[in-house]
Amino acid sequence: MLKPRPRKEYVHSKSSSFLAVIWKAHNVTLPSMRLWFGLIIGSALLLASCSPPEEILPGQRFDPRDIAEASEAFDPEEALPTEPLPQPPTTIAARGYVVTGEPARLSLPAARTNSDWTHIGGSATHQIRHPSLGATLTQVWTAQIGQAASRRVRPSADPVVSGGRVFTLSAFSEVQATSVSGAVLWSRDLTPSGERPGEAAGGGLSIQGNRLYVTTGYGRLHVLDATSGAEVWTQILDAVPNSAATVADKLVYVTTRGGEALALDTDTGRILWRLSAGDATSFTADGASPAVSGRTVLLPFGSGDVIAALRLGGMRLWSTVVTGERVGRAYARITDITGDPVIDGDTAYIGTPTGRLAAIDMATGERLWTANEGAANVVWPAGGSLFMITDQRDLARLSASDGSTIWSGTLPLYVTEKVRRRRGVFAHYGPVLAGGRLIVVSSDGFLREFNPTSGALLRNTDLGSPAVANPVVAGGTLFVVTENGILHAFR
Repeated sequence: MLKPRPRKEYVHSKSSSFLAVIWKAHNVTLPSMRLWFGLIIGSALLLASCSPPEEILPGQRFDPRDIAEASEAFDPEEALPTEPLPQPPTTIAARGYVVTGEPARLSLPAARTNSDWTHIGGSATHQIRHPSLGATLTQVWTAQIGQAASRRVRPSADPVVSGGRVFTLSAFSEVQATSVSGAVLWSRDLTPSGERPGEAAGGGLSIQGNRLYVTTGYGRLHVLDATSGAEVWTQILDAVPNSAATVADKLVYVTTRGGEALALDTDTGRILWRLSAGDATSFTADGASPAVSGRTVLLPFGSGDVIAALRLGGMRLWSTVVTGERVGRAYARITDITGDPVIDGDTAYIGTPTGRLAAIDMATGERLWTANEGAANVVWPAGGSLFMITDQRDLARLSASDGSTIWSGTLPLYVTEKVRRRRGVFAHYGPVLAGGRLIVVSSDGFLREFNPTSGALLRNTDLGSPAVANPVVAGGTLFVVTENGILHAFR
């Protein structure tokens, strides 16, 4: 009688001990075990043939031990600079910007470096052709120029630049000189004795030589030494100035809310002549300042009147009224002029906040054309076109020959988009043509750069605070004033 062969237990290593226990428990024989192994291997091969190849990530391989040693040797205090370097603001993609119209050929004058920016718009004519500016803007420094804006008052004066110094006027009538490298040189409070700071808003800056001319909301014209800030003379005006004064040779010109224009001697402050216009029924926060070219001075008034006079003697040459209104807008009743007169050769461009821009012959006062677009700020003529912020807060390019719109881009309008909560609109300042592009700063806290040919938005940069005045360019640097009382410099 044959005896049954004893079962063998196949335990080859610790890794197979678990399988051995299973085989013994289930009475698994050698043939069946071989069959079981074959099924497992076949299934694995079948699954491997169906699965995708393993992805090998690209890049250099490092030994984990090397990384650990490098971490232990790293000293964070040695790696970080002791003083943080100035960084460019955050660039953010814009939403809702739409351009209507077709791009037209544009031939801009060559960009040139300007060392000074002496008046609104850059000069006594309120225009500079095309200042140089780098292709990519980086914030290089900031400087505090006085107290931040309050609910009652906010700064509105454009900076001026001369002799390597930037001059600013705060919401609280603090005038300051800052070097183009960001160092504060001097500051002076122009609040009159007996008055409370911040009780009067408005004012402006202009400069000629070493004399800085400052108008304030307290109805005064101050002349300061640009080097030291010392007062040269002060003239008390009969009313609040419309805007900044304009200086040409030995005369300084200023218009007031009382409908009067004055010409004063730059050395003594003595009034040499004056002219009057019609009474104004309403004003904007920022009016327009005179413009000078050759023998003529253009005097804008809150009534909408514009008078051309001989700048030396004050004799009237001609006068006109820029009228018209944007139907359906409450601001259409305002008679003020907000687009400071810009003299470009034989033509002057003057805009209102109520939907009108006029081109006027400088010799005769004849109206060449009128566009149904108002100007919120000074317009910028270049290459046969006019660039402007309209009364509807759009950025527009118009033909300088007939006033027709070439393209128009929608800038942010309402602070709150919900219809029932629309209590305010954004203000936009500029445009400035510099370095081959248009630059606009806004009270929504952004600096925007545009293609002047097509109106396309090139860059949208966060300023960190609402802008409150037109940007200016001098020495290849862009200067911007914001609501928190900060002067920003970009190169």
